[in-house]
Amino acid sequence: MSTETTEESYAEFPLDVDWQMIGIIGGIIALIGVLAIAFPLATGLSVTYALSALLIVSGIVHGVAAFSNRGWSGTVWQLVLAVVAILAGIVLLANPVVGLASLTVLVIAYLLVDGLVELAASIRMGGQEGRGYIAASGVLSLVLAGLLWAGFPADSAWVVGLLVGVSLLMTGFSMVLVSMSGRRTEKDLDSGVVESRKA
Repeated sequence: MSTETTEESYAEFPLDVDWQMIGIIGGIIALIGVLAIAFPLATGLSVTYALSALLIVSGIVHGVAAFSNRGWSGTVWQLVLAVVAILAGIVLLANPVVGLASLTVLVIAYLLVDGLVELAASIRMGGQEGRGYIAASGVLSLVLAGLLWAGFPADSAWVVGLLVGVSLLMTGFSMVLVSMSGRRTEKDLDSGVVESRKA
């Protein structure tokens, strides 16, 4: 490996990144994901409380915007949005189980739409490669939507928490893998510079 090639690699590689810190943060996120999967009800309730807080804050912001711009034609709509958001936030705080059920319905709706879109895409693909995988993914989404709907509302106790946990686990795991790859590349570049200087 020549000195010029190594220097070009260094120019493209981000040297100021703390790969070890990224790996540590990824490990922590993955651990939180495992805990969320282990305690899906607590996770789901936490998500519901966070959503209710966001709704209340959103309502307050809409209210402030409405009262600070009284001459604006959209003032009435801002007030309506403020009232609706604050009431929805209070309802979720008072009864988070209702929030969990609502979020579960959204998950079911998402899986249903996702499944139908993927099946439609696989039909439009004709004889192209990968058609079977997309169709299988669409069927799987529809099956999951059907199973969740069949178990509703009992499923709402664990679905949201489980999905959040899986998402956190995958995010943390990917960060750890990126960290390991970055550290390996950094070491390769360092050893390449040393070898080129010796030569």
